[in-house]
Parts: sequence; structure tokens; C-alpha cells
Amino acid sequence: MLVLTRKPNEAIMIGDDIEITILSIEGEQIKLGINAPKNVDIHRKEIYLSIQQENGEASKAETNLLVNINEYFKKKS
Repeated sequence: MLVLTRKPNEAIMIGDDIEITILSIEGEQIKLGINAPKNVDIHRKEIYLSIQQENGEASKAETNLLVNINEYFKKKS
């Protein structure tokens, strides 16, 4: 992990096209501004993990559905 110290209105660059700017620091809360291309998804980590979990559950459901459809057609033959 890279650890950087930044003050308000200072920024860091990730690659050539993602800029993260410190907008303000108020107590224990830091406000960040992120400039990135529209094709880059940006989520809070807890939202990202929730999306990953839901995608995993959806893929399991799709597999079960395909198995059930396959068994249905085997019975009809």
C-alpha cells in the first residue's frame, strides 16, 4: 500500500487520467473529488463488495436454472 500525505486542494494522479483531489478535511472526515473517464466505475468499497456478492449469487442462480431446464428437457425426451 502506498501512503501519501496531502493537504486540502492537493491531488494525486493514478495513471494518466485519474485525479484524486483533497477537497476538505473536517475532523475525522475527508472529502475527496475524483476526476476519471466515464468508463471507469467508482464506488465506495462497501458498495463494491455488495455488488460483487450479488453478482456471485446471481451467477449461482443462473447455473441452477440451467441445470433445472436441462433436467426438464431430459424428462420430456
